[in-house]
Amino acid sequence: MDKEILLDLRGENNEAYGKLYRQYFGLVNSFITRNSGTTADAEDVFQDTLVVLFDKLKGDNFELTASLKTYVFAIAKNLWLKRLRTASREIELTDLHSEKLVQDVNSAIDREQNLTEKLRFYLLKITKHCGRLIRAIYYEEKTLDDIQTEYGYSTKHNAINQKHKCINQIKKVKELERLK
Repeated sequence: MDKEILLDLRGENNEAYGKLYRQYFGLVNSFITRNSGTTADAEDVFQDTLVVLFDKLKGDNFELTASLKTYVFAIAKNLWLKRLRTASREIELTDLHSEKLVQDVNSAIDREQNLTEKLRFYLLKITKHCGRLIRAIYYEEKTLDDIQTEYGYSTKHNAINQKHKCINQIKKVKELERLK
């Protein structure tokens, strides 16, 4: 679903902005109104968040390493905290839940970034063919039918077997790194 929304945004499909608003504005509004803001502030920040997201999507090296929800919330949170600092307001987290949510979001981003970095390292250590195959499946989210066609496998079963062989290469590299 995240990938579909991102593709729609890249294609400048205005319905995608509506989907983002319906799915994530409530979360942003809740955070901002609990932290010295108003719904009007939340609307402004959410609009700025969409602009930042759109600009990032236009970049060649954009890679979503967390869920879209986490990414949108992190952008909005950072924009709001920057506004508060600029306005020299005191940040008051009035609800323990808000503080925990912020911690959870930051932890999720850190975990996903660490996992992405590890996977990139492992991909450099396996065969080029397997590296391309794993990227196609997990980063580009290609279907096994697409993989079968693109890589010339005679059956879907062969594509699945090759995928498992490549995953086993990663497991071996991971085990060797653990033993170092």
